[in-house]
Amino acid sequence: MINKDTTTLHNLPSALSCEWIETNGLGGWASSTIIGCNTRRYHGLLVAATDPPTERMVLVSKMDETLVCGQNRFELGTNDYGTTVYPKGYTYMTGFSRGLFPVFEYKAGGITFRKTIGMIPGENTVILIYDIIKAPASFTLEWRPLLAVRNYHQLVHANPAVNRQAVFENAVFKTTAYEAAPTVFIQIPGACYQAAPDWFYHFNYRVEQYRGLDFEEDLFTPGNFSLVLEQGASVGIVLSTNDPTGRDAHALLAVEEKRKRNLLLDKTFRGSTEQVLTLAADQFIVKRSIPPNAAGESESVGATVIAGYHWFTDWGRDTMISLPGLTLSTGRYEDAKKILSAFAGSVSMGMLPNRFRDDGQGPEYNTADGTLWYFIAVYKYLQASSDMAFVLDTLLPVLKDIIAWHYKGTRYHIGVAADGLLYAGEKGQQLTWMDAKIYDWVVTPRMGKPVEIQALWYNALSIFAHLLELNNQISDAAAVAGDAARLKENFGHLFWYAAGNYLCDAIDEYGHPDTTLRPNQLFAISLPFALIEGEKAIAVTDAVRQQLYTPVGLRTLSNKDPRYKAVYGGDRLHRDSAYHQGTVWSWLLGAWVDAIIKTLVTDGRTEAQQVIRHFHYHLSEACLGSVSEIFDAEAPHHPRGCIAQAWGVAEILRIIKEYNLAVD
Repeated sequence: MINKDTTTLHNLPSALSCEWIETNGLGGWASSTIIGCNTRRYHGLLVAATDPPTERMVLVSKMDETLVCGQNRFELGTNDYGTTVYPKGYTYMTGFSRGLFPVFEYKAGGITFRKTIGMIPGENTVILIYDIIKAPASFTLEWRPLLAVRNYHQLVHANPAVNRQAVFENAVFKTTAYEAAPTVFIQIPGACYQAAPDWFYHFNYRVEQYRGLDFEEDLFTPGNFSLVLEQGASVGIVLSTNDPTGRDAHALLAVEEKRKRNLLLDKTFRGSTEQVLTLAADQFIVKRSIPPNAAGESESVGATVIAGYHWFTDWGRDTMISLPGLTLSTGRYEDAKKILSAFAGSVSMGMLPNRFRDDGQGPEYNTADGTLWYFIAVYKYLQASSDMAFVLDTLLPVLKDIIAWHYKGTRYHIGVAADGLLYAGEKGQQLTWMDAKIYDWVVTPRMGKPVEIQALWYNALSIFAHLLELNNQISDAAAVAGDAARLKENFGHLFWYAAGNYLCDAIDEYGHPDTTLRPNQLFAISLPFALIEGEKAIAVTDAVRQQLYTPVGLRTLSNKDPRYKAVYGGDRLHRDSAYHQGTVWSWLLGAWVDAIIKTLVTDGRTEAQQVIRHFHYHLSEACLGSVSEIFDAEAPHHPRGCIAQAWGVAEILRIIKEYNLAVD
């Protein structure tokens, strides 16, 4: 349980910096700040994935409440209009907690009540439960829904096209705001509805303003609901894209509560951090439809990973890096199997998709590393599940095809060079995880032979050889192992930067070493099959510890480098130019802990324990109970980017589980 009291809630800047998110396993969500004031275009009470897990739409931006006691009205909403914040409903809040669900507590006019918000898995459905804890007399609670009904990347302004008509029958309200838009249903048992269609103007989203984007929006309200309540009452509200007639909000939320509790059952937790992250991990695993196969067999449902909330879809690289932590560390082997199967069906020319687009178009394959991370995910799945039949019968042929394409050469000049190392690169493309691109400017192009690509290729060959041996293809396994050994030998000659006592970040397309000090070199140590060991590995970890490590992740560039950016912020040019030029990434803590465990034989676990202990505070800031994508490079390391990032959650959860690290 993460709690915030009035010290935070009544301090507007502090309250607005804390957010929450509930997800539905389809790619949709409910999310806002802990005081219900939306600060992002992506905040919304009902954000639906209309083509799961993509095509998200902000349908219901929020529902502002008003408490009426006799002649007194207490407006409990909080909205930012730029020049003013009105109403100031946050001043009536007495508590916020994030456990299984976000819970808000209010006190006004002698009345105390608690609001709980949850989502239903597999549906674009939100549940709100209001429990009246104390009320000296009966009173009225009013709700005003504010609708956006737009793509989640866009903003809406007052317009005549909105449908001002709505239907309210048998406690169920429904409206279709625009032609072809999803219908919004709101069920409030026992409530009265008064139509009063109107626009509310100039909602400001201050985070979007900071990000250099348009930040002002108008929202439409069809009217308001009211319900007389008394002490001990509990009212359940359903907001959905499906007709909720006959459904009970309390029963729906009880089922979801049981499901979440089951995620924590039969597991030996090493501290509260692991429990919190186990619940956070659940939010990223979503359904993805698999199209009919060549034989015309019917569509089936697979699984994938949302890379980050609020704006990412499912990315191949992020999914494979995240899979061990999200699924294997939590015992969700069937989900892991579905994910590996779904991506196996998406391989093209020996490559996994880099990302699935959010516009209905085909996947993009611009990645040199995502495909190689697939080998790591398969290997760790086999280690955890012992599911030899699935790996050898279903996945090994796919891996063989991938290896063959890399030897033959595939998109973007990705292919094995004469020295056995993997070359990747094409002008205007960004193929590694350091993929910031501003129009035609690739900020960190890294064409040639990036260090982590070599580590991943070495691991892909080593894992492939291991699987061939398990499949009784002994001579084939020996040949692949020989290629891996040659790669390892040549890597040592090419990449060691003696003057700095660390590894080069890349050998560029002209054969020149890039001696920039970056965290990518850690993967030569951290992955299952290490490219360097002994004194050189120790030297690398020392360099990273001295110049890149922070309590919340690793800097992407040494602070001694003239290109170093200490702050990630501003418009797109300023943000993306800093994205991998100093900005701290949380997911890199996984590779960091792997490396220190491997290099510090006697003290590695002690230092790893400290890493988790120093990171723990972050779970109580930004998106409560989750892990931010990135942070400013200098203290206090302000959280930036996505409020909840899959590989950040996954990697920290993985190392806690793998190395038995406990933090309360």
